[in-house]
Amino acid sequence: MKALVYHGPGNKAWEDVPDPVIVDPTDVIVRVDTTTICGTDLHILKGDVPAVTDGRILGHEGVGTVTEVGSAVSTVAVGDRVIISCISACGACSYCHQGLYAHCLADEGASGIGWIFGHLINGTQAELVRVPFADNSVYKVPEGVSDEAAVMLSDILPTGFEIGVRYGRVKPGDVVAVVGAGPVGLASIMTSSLYGAARIIALDLDTNRLEQARAFGATDTVDSGADDWADQVRAMTDGLGVDVAIEAVGIPGTFEACTKIVRPGGAVANVGVHGKPVELALQDLWIMDLSITMGLVSTSTTPMLLKLVAQHKLAAEKFATHHFTFDQMLDAYDTFGRAAETKALKVVISR
Repeated sequence: MKALVYHGPGNKAWEDVPDPVIVDPTDVIVRVDTTTICGTDLHILKGDVPAVTDGRILGHEGVGTVTEVGSAVSTVAVGDRVIISCISACGACSYCHQGLYAHCLADEGASGIGWIFGHLINGTQAELVRVPFADNSVYKVPEGVSDEAAVMLSDILPTGFEIGVRYGRVKPGDVVAVVGAGPVGLASIMTSSLYGAARIIALDLDTNRLEQARAFGATDTVDSGADDWADQVRAMTDGLGVDVAIEAVGIPGTFEACTKIVRPGGAVANVGVHGKPVELALQDLWIMDLSITMGLVSTSTTPMLLKLVAQHKLAAEKFATHHFTFDQMLDAYDTFGRAAETKALKVVISR
């Protein structure tokens, strides 16, 4: 089969590799019909994730058709169309019983790490993929849900919802600020409305991203490069600050921005993946009664979000801005890597 293979920082190739095979009775083999690229894949290619070694097939998002099932698999069958979750869960360990699938203790790649595709085992940017723990790690796609909508449920929609909206404890009537209007930030904007946010403010440096944010549910936008950006946000909240500030970039400056615009008693929910230390000004923040949360998505909300997508309550397909075929995989990476220039949100790569 063909697959996108990592060969060290800055090096990748769309090349021939052996087909995957069933290893454990809980495995399935899925023919990947649609996949996409995540910002994490770009971090890997920069060498920021040293656990990813030469020869690893990249990708952790996908929709496909089951072609082979292990003897212990009971919930899916050959021919089923499924979403491949970015997080694998055995369903039996103590963390899985808590719904913290991100920290699954099963020994597949590494104990305590649920994100294994394109990280610790071969991933989904390939014509076929082996999926461990299939009964708990794939979701059947209902009739009427397109591949380009379904693939957004592999990662970005549950990430924005679980780590941004739920961890931030958004409630009816809240004013929410989302710092960073990339795909995950837009997922937080889209799903904040599920919990009744009264006002959703998007902050970004990119004018196109701010325009996109309104289409995803933002009521207001602020250019975070403006000298008075924080004053603009506070002016929308009677000077008090927002109830929930969601960090969706992963750099020190955006985390600090969240702490500057949240009100006393509010919450900062960090969604972005940080590669550098962030200074926490406890000498100023301790008196504000803030809660600060962070985490890796567990995808425990994927079934609920899938129901909403199937009933057209969430327009997940809106994330798909560019379309490619598998033999255009390298072109898709080029387009996604130049998102500010190409205006790409999510690139959809299909057979």
